[in-house]
Amino acid sequence: MRTGRLLRACVVTLAFLAAAVCACPALAQANFDRPGGDYLSVPVISGDPAECALVCERDRRCRAWSFNYPTGLTSRAVCWLKSNVPPRVQGECCVSGVRGAGVVERRNEAIETSIDRFGGDYKSFDLKSDDGGDDACKAACAADNKCRAWTYARPGYAGKEAHCFLKKDIKPPRRKAGFTSGVVR
Repeated sequence: MRTGRLLRACVVTLAFLAAAVCACPALAQANFDRPGGDYLSVPVISGDPAECALVCERDRRCRAWSFNYPTGLTSRAVCWLKSNVPPRVQGECCVSGVRGAGVVERRNEAIETSIDRFGGDYKSFDLKSDDGGDDACKAACAADNKCRAWTYARPGYAGKEAHCFLKKDIKPPRRKAGFTSGVVR
């Protein structure tokens, strides 16, 4: 009888340990919105989605949040705190997450999210919203033999319109919300 209790206790303990090891932390995701459930909106002067996640973390009522990049309609980024956890929907406008989530940004070899490569510019131009965003900036650099790297600024971060900077020199990457960069050659 004693052995049976000990065996059950071991099985329960192992089950809890397995659940703890397999549990992945909740993560926020770029390019997703969570419409609905708003109870408060706060301007984000820094333009950094991580600040929105922190505001939610500090408010006991907050269950989820959505960060909206500046647009032609709003000159500043806005953080929307939510009293529930609405389902997420894909949208280039936003970064969203649940309370306790850190901000996850896309990472790959060709695109550096939230990175500015300041300096080395030889050409820059505005991009309209239907021009293709960071893909259009990257393509402009790839098509120009003089261009070695590029930086794309979302609307509201380097002027009202989105902006593309083509660079003749590869400068060190610096973290900066609202910017995307890459090295072509």
